[in-house]
Amino acid sequence: MFNPQEYISHHLKNFQLDLRTLKFLSINNKNNNFLILNCDSIFFSFFLGLIFLIFFYSISKKLSTGVPGKLQSIVEISVDFVNKNVKDIFPYKKNLLIAPLALTIFVWVFLMNLMDLFPIDFLPFFMHYCFNISNVRIVPSTDLNIVFSLSFGVFFLILFYNIFYKGFLNFLKSLFFQPFNHIFFSFFNFFLEFTSLLSKPISLGLRLFGNMYAGEMIFILISAFLPWWIQWILAVPWAIFHILVIFLQAFIFMMLTIVYISSAVEKH
Repeated sequence: MFNPQEYISHHLKNFQLDLRTLKFLSINNKNNNFLILNCDSIFFSFFLGLIFLIFFYSISKKLSTGVPGKLQSIVEISVDFVNKNVKDIFPYKKNLLIAPLALTIFVWVFLMNLMDLFPIDFLPFFMHYCFNISNVRIVPSTDLNIVFSLSFGVFFLILFYNIFYKGFLNFLKSLFFQPFNHIFFSFFNFFLEFTSLLSKPISLGLRLFGNMYAGEMIFILISAFLPWWIQWILAVPWAIFHILVIFLQAFIFMMLTIVYISSAVEKH
């Protein structure tokens, strides 16, 4: 049996693989080397992404022009919702990447966030009983490695679109001659623009991580300090409220991605 401190520590520890030794790390291991993979976060993020692709692909092959079924309605509502937001923000309608990118980000992040509503002790108990794995986390968006992978992926797209639409030289000029168009302020301009550019993926990732980590922590605290037969008094209201947070964080991540890329293609 765990005391509350051990219980909380147990649920905040990932199932890790040390690439140097190819050995899985125990729950008490304090090593935070760069060459360590959080296997549970990687598995669940890829697994949820695969579910998204299979589900949407299978529905697309069975589209009906008549009265749609429930599953087709879910897909159509999701696509229409994302497509409307892209049309309202992104100025270049001929670009065929932005809408699929926004849909992928929205659904994928939503599914990763949705794992936070999964019973907190069920899967760790199952993994320990079946595979003798004592520590596992099932919410990929509470792992900084996952959220920063997504946000820096968006960051590279921002750089790509800046260079693609403005040209490399014009992109460099925008760093040195904005907001003050004078050679005397070039260093100051570069400091402001570079800081602003780098802050986009950092704020994008930390916003998602902070909200989801806080939500997960509250579930853990409820489970750690209350008896099982009374946990539902706090867990159920928080779960209902957390549904809004789950949707909202996926929506914000998608919208900021569209806004950042839209600002990258604008020619000054």
